[in-house]
Amino acid sequence: MPNQKILYITTEMYPYQEDTNMATVVNKMALKMHNEGNDVRVFMPRFGQISERKFQLHEVIRLSGMNIIINDLDQPLIIKVASLPGERLQVYFIDNEEYFKRKQYYYEDDGSPFEDNDERAIFFARGVIETIKKLNWVPDIIHLNGWMASFVPIYLKTYYKSDTYFKDAKIVLSLYNEKDASLNDKIGEKLEFDNISGLKALDKPSFQSFVIESMNYVDGVVKGDEFLDGDLDKAFNETSTTKSEYLDVDSINKLY
Repeated sequence: MPNQKILYITTEMYPYQEDTNMATVVNKMALKMHNEGNDVRVFMPRFGQISERKFQLHEVIRLSGMNIIINDLDQPLIIKVASLPGERLQVYFIDNEEYFKRKQYYYEDDGSPFEDNDERAIFFARGVIETIKKLNWVPDIIHLNGWMASFVPIYLKTYYKSDTYFKDAKIVLSLYNEKDASLNDKIGEKLEFDNISGLKALDKPSFQSFVIESMNYVDGVVKGDEFLDGDLDKAFNETSTTKSEYLDVDSINKLY
């Protein structure tokens, strides 16, 4: 159905990331919906590997300048934007020098996860929500892709629950076989600072535990990868949330 406002929140998108199924799927979904006459926006982190010069990113001054408070620390939010190469589709990048200006996505050179991956995810989720509100653009559909994006519905249904801005938005979560990693044990304290508690994901916090947790906070779940691994597949089969098996890109509009 055309003339919908569709927000894609993702950690990966081609050509900013290559050779992953998520990056390819998000690119194709967003372009398909855009070309069918919908108002599409994409939000993703401005990871350090993304070349600002190559992809012509530029800062949006009117959207930047906010601070996100995480665990009582002010972190400046910088918003950058680019058009998808060769297309008239805008991609917004959530940036912060301390969190995203790194050579790797989530891991140190020795393979251990960054100690602050939890804060990076919180910053990303809240940064997207606050920026959308500042844009004064109310999405009809919010489609989540990637473990960091899974923090968005948790925040919308807890920290922002009295905020009516997103109350009519339908939230869809795509599941992918991402490499899992543990999150900082103190993530519970940081979420508690935002009055978020009682999450089952906090029993053993990890990328995947928050993706599984977020299934309880969305309107629909779909397989982003055709076959899911282990606990993710189990959670998909057991969730009471409306769900869909894998859909090819040509069929993705059935979700909306």
